[in-house]
Amino acid sequence: MELDEHRLAAYLTEHVPEFAGPLSVRQFKGGQSNPTYLLATPARRYVLRRKPPGILLASAHAVDREYRVIRALGDGSDVPVPRAYTLCTDSTVIGTWFYVMEYVAGRILWDPALLEVEIGARRAHALALAATLATLHRVDPVSVGLGDFGKPAGYMARQIARWSKQYIEDAAAGRFDSMDRLIEWLPQHLPAVEQPAAIVHGDYRVDNVIFDPREPRVLAVLDWELATLGDPLADFAYHLMLYRLPALSIPGLLGRDLVALGLPTEQEYVAHYCERAGRPRIDDLEFYLAFSMFRLAGIFHGICGRVARGTAVSEKARDYARHVRTVADCAWQQAQSVG
Repeated sequence: MELDEHRLAAYLTEHVPEFAGPLSVRQFKGGQSNPTYLLATPARRYVLRRKPPGILLASAHAVDREYRVIRALGDGSDVPVPRAYTLCTDSTVIGTWFYVMEYVAGRILWDPALLEVEIGARRAHALALAATLATLHRVDPVSVGLGDFGKPAGYMARQIARWSKQYIEDAAAGRFDSMDRLIEWLPQHLPAVEQPAAIVHGDYRVDNVIFDPREPRVLAVLDWELATLGDPLADFAYHLMLYRLPALSIPGLLGRDLVALGLPTEQEYVAHYCERAGRPRIDDLEFYLAFSMFRLAGIFHGICGRVARGTAVSEKARDYARHVRTVADCAWQQAQSVG
């Protein structure tokens, strides 16, 4: 997707402080949902995230929401995010809405086993991940101007209903016994106490953060497309569930020797998150893990449907799609552990 570099440079000169061309643009390989580009000038580098061209669902590809949450957290919290420079809602500049943020130089890691990190530093890197998510969940949404960023009540019930509806309506992707059981089981086992709403990332993974190249410190959290107000424990469990999943199209930690890898155990990881989040414990963790696996199976099921209809664009789509049953079975097995 080529951009009109001359129009873009003119816009940035007017709206980004200290911007000075000439400008060169290169698209990153990732960012399938919202195409992402590196903008380079002689003095600085920036990152641009845009809506994809074409007819889109009204609520999808909301780069304005991404910009808003990054701007709010950067101005009013200790959550590490790139500096947000400008949001453009004039589609005549490059054809779609877009925003521009700081380019953060550092390490992006792809495996939760942190194999790219020297073994003696892996534990500290892992705990930095947990601490950063806890920092996000401690932010008061109202204090940073995000009190209306989502519906504060009924998050879990709405999530279960949403993913159930999408699964049922996507006939092309097929039906799976474990998913059918979970759709009935999950609403009946909601936690008795609803958590106070927090800002949730929605897709917090090791490859969605940038680490300092020398220290076990998170420099920036990326990809805020799914951010909203919701249950922080569901957000944490979706991140934690890789401890309970085998290596599939996404690398899990189940069956891997955590001690030999230099990683914290699941119990240590949960304890560190709780300490940083100011929680004594997580009473309903097993339920949240079952829901998180159900949600991941729902995501894979949706990809499966797009593969069946011939509309999947990602090279890994078929790989994700073939794991629907495995993840759904893991979710149903996890549900059986809930007392």
